[in-house]
Formats: sequence, C-alpha cells, structure tokens
Amino acid sequence: MYDLVLVGEEGLMSEIIGIAGDKHVIQVYEDTAGVKPGEPVKETGAPLVAQLGPGILTSIYDGIQRPLPQLVEASGNFISRGLFVDGIDHKKKWEFTPVVKKGDKVEPGQTIGTVQEQLLIKHKIMVPPGKRGTVKEIKSGNFTVEETICVLEDGTELPMIQYWPVRRARPSRIKQAPTIPLRTGQRVIDGFFSLAKGGTAAIPGGFGTGKTVMQQTLSKWSDVDIVVYVGCGERGNEMADLLHEFPELVDPRTNRPLMERSIVYANTSNMPVAAREASIYTGITTAEYYRDMGYDVMMTADSTSRWAEAMRELSSRLEEMPGEEGYPAYLGARLADFYERSGRVTTLEGTEGSISIVGAVSPPGGDFTEPVTQNTLRITKVFWALDSKLTQRRHFPSINWLDSYSLYDLALEPWFVENVSPDWNKNKRRAMEILQENAELEEIVMLVGSDALPEDQQLTLEVARMIINFWLAQSAFHPVDTFCPYKKQFDLLKAILSFRDHAFEALARGVPTDVILGTPSKDALAKVRLIEDYEPELSRVLAQMESEFKTMS
Repeated sequence: MYDLVLVGEEGLMSEIIGIAGDKHVIQVYEDTAGVKPGEPVKETGAPLVAQLGPGILTSIYDGIQRPLPQLVEASGNFISRGLFVDGIDHKKKWEFTPVVKKGDKVEPGQTIGTVQEQLLIKHKIMVPPGKRGTVKEIKSGNFTVEETICVLEDGTELPMIQYWPVRRARPSRIKQAPTIPLRTGQRVIDGFFSLAKGGTAAIPGGFGTGKTVMQQTLSKWSDVDIVVYVGCGERGNEMADLLHEFPELVDPRTNRPLMERSIVYANTSNMPVAAREASIYTGITTAEYYRDMGYDVMMTADSTSRWAEAMRELSSRLEEMPGEEGYPAYLGARLADFYERSGRVTTLEGTEGSISIVGAVSPPGGDFTEPVTQNTLRITKVFWALDSKLTQRRHFPSINWLDSYSLYDLALEPWFVENVSPDWNKNKRRAMEILQENAELEEIVMLVGSDALPEDQQLTLEVARMIINFWLAQSAFHPVDTFCPYKKQFDLLKAILSFRDHAFEALARGVPTDVILGTPSKDALAKVRLIEDYEPELSRVLAQMESEFKTMS
C-alpha cells in the first residue's frame, strides 16, 4: 500500500491505494488521458518520500514536492505529463562545517555539521533516524547534497540529504506538555483564545470571512522560526494571488522577505486528488524535519476540507462503505493522525522543537455541523470561529468571541501570571463576562431599543462596545495595530475595565449616564492602540479619566 509506481511509456507517477488479491488499485497524480490497457507499470519499491536537506527554504512546491519554478523551466506554464523534478537541487554546492570529529560516537538525530541555508537559519545536518556508529571520516568544504560528507566505521555513508516516507511521523524523544503560548500579536487570539506552542487550532469559516488573511498574519507575526504553508485544493486564482503576495511579505524580525524562512506547497483544486491528499503529509514531514533541528515551526493547512474531499473521492473509487455525507468512515482517524504530528518535543538530540498546526476548514454554506468541522473540533484544542456577520460589519479579525474557545487556558495560565501580570486571567474573564452579558442585552435592544434599558445595563452595552471596537478589532494593514505585544494587550484591556469601574461608581453617586458616556477620555482611549510608544499617552489618558470622574456630578 502507498508504494509509488510509474504508469505507461510516459512514466506517470501513481500511488497504490488498494490491493485485492493479485490486483492493485492505483491513483495517478496526473492526467490519464490516452492511457490504455496493456501499458507497462513499473514498480519503484518505495512509498512517496520527501527529500529533506539544504535548499528547502524559500521553495514553492506542488503537492508531491516538485518545485514549481523548475517545472516551468522544464515544460513551460503547463506541466508536462510524466515530468519529475527533484525536490532539492542536487547540483548546487553548500558549505558544510562539521561539528564532530573522527572517533566520535554519533546517535540518531545527532548533528554532525551545519550549513548556513538562509541569513538566520542554520541548517543542521543530522544522523538519520535508525543510524548510529563511530565516525571514521568527516569532511569539510563545499558539497552537493548527494555527496558523502561522513563515513561511519561500519561503512555507512552519510550525505546531506535524507529521504523520509511522508505518511510516517519522524521520531522524537519526549512529547512535552503545552505550557508555553504561541505569541501571535492578535489581541482576540492572545487575549481570549491562546494557542500553545506545539498546539493545534482550527479556523472554520465561510467564503470571504478572512481565513487566508488570518493565516498570512499568523505566518508573519507568530514567534516561530519556520513557516510551512500548504494550499490544499484551493482555487487556482486564490493560490496565484498567494504566490504573488506571500513572497512580498516582510519579516518583522529582519526586514527581509518572509519567504526566506518559509516553504509553500501549492496544490490547486484542478490537480489530481491523490496529489492533494499527499500534500498535507508532505508539508507536515517537512515541518518535522526542521522541528528535529530544534526550531519552532508553524504549519498552516488551507484547507483541510478540500483534503477530506480528496479522501472522499478516493474512498468512493475504492467502493468503500461511505460514512456521513459520503466521507469515508475513517475520516476522523485520518484527521487525528495528521494533527497528532504536532507538539512541542524533546528531539532525538535532546534539544527542544515544536510544530504548531493551524488548519483552515471550509464548511459548505458556513455550516459548522458538517462532518469535517465536527471531527476537527474533536481533535484540535483551539477553535477560532470566523463569523460572516462580523465580516459584513468590517470587524477584523472576524473571530466570534462567543463561539470560539481554547482548551489551553488552564495550562497556559501560570506562564501569563509569571511573565505578563498576575491579573491577566482575571481581566480576561471579566471582559468575557461583559461580552456575554452584552449578547443577552442586544436581543432586548433589538425589540425595545437601548433607551428602554436601565442605566447600568446601558453602561454595560457601552463598555462591551469599547472592548469590541477598541480591543478586539485589529487592522492587519495598520503599521502599528497589526501587532500588539502581550503587555500592550494587558494595559489596554485594564484601561477599559478601569473606565467601567469608574463609570459604575459615578452611576452609584447619581451621575446621569449621558454625562458618563460623554467623557473625552473614553474617545482618547480608542486612539492609544494606534501608537507604538503608547505608555506615556496611556498614562496621560488614565490621569485625565481619573480627573474627569472625580469632578463629575
């Protein structure tokens, strides 16, 4: 099962997806027009493998790790059938610097040397899993990825390249608890629905709700070293836009192209379904390879719904018993296998690395009760529900704060208490309670209007609007507001809650609601989030607020 075979005179790459007696069912990764009975089928004797080594970063691949620029060079804008191009340039020479010497004992996963792959990324050349021994010879200098750079005493020759079956997870030593947050700089995520480093998150949303922009923002601002983006079954025009936009994103760490620490897998909806199904596995294998070097990796899959549709198509061709809505009965198991390959781990070498997976889900008609969304929610720990109504109101990120959740809250609470503020979680819970009360009051307002509410409830509505418009809303295109550090997030929310406390104290003294809501400091507070060096201005606004409420009558 899953071995590669080459079909016909053109050698069309195919995969065995079913075995019945002496008959094999194969799925071809390419167009099969003209293939007829009697044509030869050649075994390769191996499953689909990823080529892992220097030169992966900055690459744009199709679903089976063929680099698209090289395919264009070989066949023009339309890919010729039977065309195979290596995932890594086998002719380019890289400068290899050894870190072990003759006579050293090496274990699986141990670094034997380094290659400076990009400005900030040092590529570690590791002993492949399952190999160990004593170094007999170690070289230094410029080599291609296929040339031997190390020889062990048992005769094992180690080049810089590794080949790994994409459907098999790469081993690690220990899987650690998710106790460190993945900083994204997005207030609605970091503040309410935090993702742990090495965690899993789902972004379900209908068409146009901002899944792709959200994933690009996370790729740019998250505190990870490597970004792996898998466009799985997306429309060709969307994928073309992404391939133009993604290389132009500027890495805030270096002010250089973000592409220098990114890998893109582009598998459009008109490509064969088997290649689409394989693209997810190819992407996660690449992510595991950089995790094994001790890097923090984020993999975004857009979208797992298209991946599930590919599985459904393959399953129907195999005449398997269909499950709900025609999806195979093993849909949940396949999704779990994929998300299980995330995690923060102690690598075989003893360093720490992580893979955080953010999977977009495209439920038909925005129906979150369909099987792919429901199975994903059973597996992932974070749910960022994109809301089309928020999109229509131009509220971005359009994450619904009442439908979303994070199951990492308790595990991450000690980190926030120690590194940000002891009041972080208390303020977060207070703000969420206000938003929940606001949702109940809005139903009444739609019937009778806000003027019919008691004054304390009118105040609650206004404080909720401040949280929604001043804090939760965030522009991905504003030079300052696009990223918000933890301290700034905490200070802004604390200021809004401070206004709420002052307002209710004034109301208890008999101050009319319209006077309270007319305070100039309330509007000034909205502008603080757009200031980079915000602390002096925030202190001034808080002092002004204190003064206004003291003299209020």
